[in-house]
Amino acid sequence: MLKICFDATPVRGKLSGIGIYTLNLLQALDKLQATQAFQLNIYFHPSVKNWLLMNFAKPDNLQKFPSVEILPIPVTVANLSAKYFNFILPYFSQYLDNPDIVHGTDHYVYPCLNSFKVMTIHDLTFIKYPNYATAIVKSYLQRIERCLQWTDLVITFSNNTKKDIIKYFKINPDRIYITPQATRYSANDLNADELLKLQPSVNYDFSKPYLLFVSTLEPRKNVVTLIQAFNYLKKKHKVEHQLVLIGQKGWKYQSIFEAIEASQWKQEIHYLNYLSDEQVALFYSQAEVFVYPSHYEGFGLPVLEAMSLGAPVITSNTSSLPEVAGNAALLVNPNDAVELAESILKVLDSSQLRHELIQKGKERAKLFSWQKTAQETLNAYKMFV
Repeated sequence: MLKICFDATPVRGKLSGIGIYTLNLLQALDKLQATQAFQLNIYFHPSVKNWLLMNFAKPDNLQKFPSVEILPIPVTVANLSAKYFNFILPYFSQYLDNPDIVHGTDHYVYPCLNSFKVMTIHDLTFIKYPNYATAIVKSYLQRIERCLQWTDLVITFSNNTKKDIIKYFKINPDRIYITPQATRYSANDLNADELLKLQPSVNYDFSKPYLLFVSTLEPRKNVVTLIQAFNYLKKKHKVEHQLVLIGQKGWKYQSIFEAIEASQWKQEIHYLNYLSDEQVALFYSQAEVFVYPSHYEGFGLPVLEAMSLGAPVITSNTSSLPEVAGNAALLVNPNDAVELAESILKVLDSSQLRHELIQKGKERAKLFSWQKTAQETLNAYKMFV
């Protein structure tokens, strides 16, 4: 039986893109075990802080899984060891119990001897747009380059990202496998009346219509241009809508809050930070328009989430976003605030266009599921082992 070791390190704390991918894929692979012949073993690396404190407790998001192993070396330390003290790494491989496959889910895979090694690369922001990344994120480049020395297979989520990986790392295309992601929400699992009951739990007056953005606040998400477009709509077209921003603060987010503070309509821009999955679903389901003008995405999961919950979508015509959106969204130049604003206005002014985008979006979202992602991931494993 195929023995797979799955790295669940990103599944801790408040989950965003990489953590959402890892947890949903893990849950879907876990379900596949019931019908397909493979054994899924879960492990995680501790953070440096917990490692120094000898705190090897299972992360809260992994409590539902009865058997989870800890690989008692942080990713950063393992990476440095691979560079300077490679001879010590086989010692830690014993914790993985000789798997057939080791799958690293966050731009890293442990160099386990005698195992087939798979690494997920989410996007190449740190190479293509280094001005959007911190020093820590930029260090991914060295980490990936080192891991590629022992990686057998790369998994990514779009043709656009695959092309980027081939271009920047000179990898044989046959070593790259695409497994599209999916929304964490299922329309069948979410009851509209139950979602509405959550309104008192968030700091927003739902009697005011709003434009919505959901993602980590960082430069490549292009929130400043969205705020400029909002200002334009308020000044020129006197729209009644508010702007709601949901997501954790990432890095280099100061310019976003400076743009909010400088806005004449700052009282109508609402930053709600990190919310629960259910609260985010509520906002998706009630949004007049979901706007996602990101400069660059490896996939663009919020676009699918919004579509699955009935929000009409406007997003960028760049990177992987057209692949995800298909013909179910309005695509715009993310560098043009006026074009973005006028596209938003089209949706606000046309109930027919809004209805068409909602219906196309729901149908588009149905093409993606975590069950399909898990099956494609398993197919990738089996192709090479």
